[in-house]
Amino acid sequence: MTQANLDVVAIGNAIVDVLAHADDAFIAAEGMAKGSMQLVFSPAEADALYAKMGPGIEASGGSAANTVAGIAALGGQCGFIGQVADDQLGQVFAHDIRSVGVAFATPARAGEPSTARCLIFVTPDGQRTMNTFLGASQFLPAHALDADLIASAAILYLEGYLWDPEEPRAAMRAAIDIARSAGRKVAFTLSDVFCIGRHGGDFRQLLKDGLIDILFANENELLALAEQEDFEAAIATIAPQVPLLVCTRSEKGALAIAGGVRAEVPAEPIDKVVDTTGAGDLFAAGFLHGQARGLGLEPSLRLGAICAAEIISHVGARPMVDLKALAAEKLGVAA
Repeated sequence: MTQANLDVVAIGNAIVDVLAHADDAFIAAEGMAKGSMQLVFSPAEADALYAKMGPGIEASGGSAANTVAGIAALGGQCGFIGQVADDQLGQVFAHDIRSVGVAFATPARAGEPSTARCLIFVTPDGQRTMNTFLGASQFLPAHALDADLIASAAILYLEGYLWDPEEPRAAMRAAIDIARSAGRKVAFTLSDVFCIGRHGGDFRQLLKDGLIDILFANENELLALAEQEDFEAAIATIAPQVPLLVCTRSEKGALAIAGGVRAEVPAEPIDKVVDTTGAGDLFAAGFLHGQARGLGLEPSLRLGAICAAEIISHVGARPMVDLKALAAEKLGVAA
């Protein structure tokens, strides 16, 4: 096995986020499940919902893209593979991710549909309710994969959101084969209970087949994957199936289990939760960066918690402070 040149290469939805504030009454009136993600299946439906939004902030997003952007902000070396269209939003996404130091060379796709967008409504309690039009991102073909880029990274990181459309699902399976043939690790984030409802059987089979080395989940996702109602029962079900299980629990902190060793950390203190968009993504960024730097389970969890706390302190899923400096200050060691 050759030495890895990159820390992480991620495959995920290439999305431009549009964030706006909304109250609970609006969420209810629109029939949204507060705090969750739902798909918008047509450009017309996306346009109609966009027209109802208040003043918004546009920022490049996508779960896995947010994670590698966070790792890059911490000083890691990353790449990203995701499909954009040959349009203005596609150019915005490509510029933004490259500008933070992430390698991105997936060719833009001509014609319709347009680049993916996620309409995010943030309620006064900081909860984000997402409405995603997948657009071009759901047409990532296996032939668009950069095999050399995947093989050059210590970890391949995949997002569950992208498992839904058939074409990128096949691409992600091909990417797993490339990574494992190169002796690399594969990390997978479950993304949302919605994804488990549709593809839980696939996810469980990936674990049974030994194809996942690191699994990221939040508490609700872990319960759904394990088909359990008790958290400790869910841990007991899933932890033996994966070398490293990482689970976030919002205000209750986070835990990781590897080889029977369990580590837990509390949530990082914060004055006010402004917007939870990207909290899990940046937690994964901090944890993976800690692992890449040889930190143990507990300091890696702490770094994840530090990154998540920074993200939920403002609107948007990309850091607004120097994460390297923040990590050094909070952890007492250079990240």
